[in-house]
Amino acid sequence: MSALDKVVAAITPTESEDERREARAKADAAATRCDWLRLILAHHRAIEEAFAQLAAASDANGRRRAQKWLATLLNGHSMAEEAVIYPAMALGEQKSHATTAYTEQSGAKVNLAALEGLDPMSQDYIDKFEHVRGAVLHHMYSEEDDWFIDLADTEDAVLHARLGARYAEEFNRYMGPDAEMS
Repeated sequence: MSALDKVVAAITPTESEDERREARAKADAAATRCDWLRLILAHHRAIEEAFAQLAAASDANGRRRAQKWLATLLNGHSMAEEAVIYPAMALGEQKSHATTAYTEQSGAKVNLAALEGLDPMSQDYIDKFEHVRGAVLHHMYSEEDDWFIDLADTEDAVLHARLGARYAEEFNRYMGPDAEMS
């Protein structure tokens, strides 16, 4: 892990598991009225599972396969959010949250690319992986705790329908319409 990664990790707040569970429960409740949020939460769960699969891999080939799936899933998910959800946030009352979201996802992509250059059985790889996992989990927490809740609370059924259709379209454009989540 680079010196910059260590500094960022040291100043980035870490949520407790209880805080993450509370945020997820709040987001799940909001998702009952927003198809786009329901899809995003399903993807968040799949991303968590992909991180767990990579962490559990016991050899270099297994880690590389799990890493490739994680990167594919994160890219499909982030491309859909960046094309549809973050612009809706920026056009509404959440310009700073949208800017932060774009920045965090760009950082995750850079760090995932850095993993490709590391020996998957090395401590550097494990450190970088844990950094990426922590950053992505923090990002998902921010989305689930308030960013997406604020957007979901918008009482515009046409907006929600458009976001749901467009998010699914963008995710499927990257992943394919028959993408399995594991």
